[in-house]
Amino acid sequence: MSVPLFNLAPNLTVSRLCLGTMTFGEQNSLPQTLRLLDQAFDAGINFFDSAEMYPVPQRAETQGKSEEYFGQWVRKRKISRDRVVIATKVAGPSGQMSWIRDGPQCLDAKNITEAVDGSLKRLQMDHIDLYQIHWPDRYVPMFGETEYDPVRQFSSVPIEEQLDALGRAVDAGKIRYIGLSNETPYGVMKFLHFAENNVCYTKIISVQNSYSLLCRTFDSGMAECCHHERIYLLGYSPLAMGILSGKYFASDGAPSDARLNLFKGRYSEGESRYSLARNTLKLATMVNKILSTLVLQKNMVFILYHLQSPLF
Repeated sequence: MSVPLFNLAPNLTVSRLCLGTMTFGEQNSLPQTLRLLDQAFDAGINFFDSAEMYPVPQRAETQGKSEEYFGQWVRKRKISRDRVVIATKVAGPSGQMSWIRDGPQCLDAKNITEAVDGSLKRLQMDHIDLYQIHWPDRYVPMFGETEYDPVRQFSSVPIEEQLDALGRAVDAGKIRYIGLSNETPYGVMKFLHFAENNVCYTKIISVQNSYSLLCRTFDSGMAECCHHERIYLLGYSPLAMGILSGKYFASDGAPSDARLNLFKGRYSEGESRYSLARNTLKLATMVNKILSTLVLQKNMVFILYHLQSPLF
């Protein structure tokens, strides 16, 4: 059965499942990537997500490969541009990734403009369907953190400047819609407030945050924001980096090429989110298997539950 479609925005029809490209160019070679994209497309998936910093674990030698591989797939398969929806993201402040615009130190208008042009060049496309801020320019708890520490605040680029730069890219035809990622309810409401009070600013349509049995932070304040403001959740890592599949609790400790084994010690952002020694992870894995069985037996459960939440 083909993956169902729905309207993420006017004139933007996407499959309810989106294929993330985060491993393409590092864990997955080009031939593997092409095969995976073929399988997803043949199953009815038309929605694909990338980022300028991908693949992970990130390094200078592979940065941008995920976008490049996706663009190559579209050209090699001679797929009409209107048959695929591509989302990608601009990296926020990161002193570690010095190969991306010397840091970047901030996410100002100059950085956003350069990032948009860089992604278009790697994709070899004339426009991006959904362009997202990968993480906020300001300090927020993210990538596994749950508690806000006001002491860690730092001077950040005004949201108005970011919206202005994104709006200019929309006006130029480089991007169609904008979204956020790894955001908080405060951030979502601020972006909406400024767009509501300035007709020159583009309204966000989505927020891409982690969502799984091991990460339910969306269900509190963020769910209320998105419900009332009609902002869609693009829930990434629904299997918690593969942990909820149960493979890491198998007697053999999962295949050697499983992500947390293959990149052990190199993928700090991923490893910091979950500790395989926690009993709660094993319990959640058992619950996930039960729920998966129910979904297979009662397909309507899956359709209704994810009515407002296309999953990554």
